[in-house]
Amino acid sequence: MEPIEYSNPIANIELTDSAITQLLKRTGDRGVSEIRLGITGGGCGGYEYIFDYNTSSDPSDQVFDFGKFTIHVDSLSRPYINNLVLDYVKNGIQEEFTFTNPNVEATCGCGVSMTF
Repeated sequence: MEPIEYSNPIANIELTDSAITQLLKRTGDRGVSEIRLGITGGGCGGYEYIFDYNTSSDPSDQVFDFGKFTIHVDSLSRPYINNLVLDYVKNGIQEEFTFTNPNVEATCGCGVSMTF
């Protein structure tokens, strides 16, 4: 897989109102204010999202400040998540964060991994 050519060192991400509401609740419940969002190698598609409650940051992270919490994106993940929309949806008894990413070419059958 070829890396994505990316001349802009800044990524853009969007959070829906429901994602912000849920992240405020979850960071408050955990007593943390930092969230790590990115990608890593793995799964049958080759890449998986990183979504973790962060306890440390790197000086090269891009930081999105949402007031009571921040989202940290590492420099290698930026081109892959540029223009990503993070949402939180409820469908019956199932609730989850969803990623709408215009850079993804395909997702695997399990819905966890993707290709770029």
